[in-house]
Amino acid sequence: MIKKLLVSVCLVLVGCNGNAQKKEMASDQSEKTETTYKVTKTEEEWKKELTAEEFYVLRKAATENAFTSDLLDNKEKGTYVCAACATPLFESETKFNSGTGWPSFYQEIEGNVAYDVDYKIGYARTEEHCATCGGHLGHVFDDGPAPTGKRHCINGVALDFVPDSE
Repeated sequence: MIKKLLVSVCLVLVGCNGNAQKKEMASDQSEKTETTYKVTKTEEEWKKELTAEEFYVLRKAATENAFTSDLLDNKEKGTYVCAACATPLFESETKFNSGTGWPSFYQEIEGNVAYDVDYKIGYARTEEHCATCGGHLGHVFDDGPAPTGKRHCINGVALDFVPDSE
């Protein structure tokens, strides 16, 4: 009986060790090459220009809490721009209610959003960032509506809204 218990405990520990190694390997692959953007500032310059929450999300790749963005229920016509550099990123016509708690779009403004692979939670996700300043926006998933089938799940704090002028 004791031998069976000891063998069971050893198997559990070996299984846990294997999972820890897999996560370690995924985070090792997340090393990125340094990219230069049109708008480049020091960390101190960004801190002076952005709110604490904007800095945390845009410059440190954090995620705001779900259902907290003022832009989540915005139904006005206009353009969503980067909160750090004002680059146009998404048109209001492509916004939809994904039910996730973050502003979601099925299409970006081509050329203004850049992509990278993110392994921060142990598996690959497609990270989105502003192609002009490199600010972290969110992630894109393949479970969105037609016509693209994409769901750009974006931190509202990373965006500013510019309404269409009448």
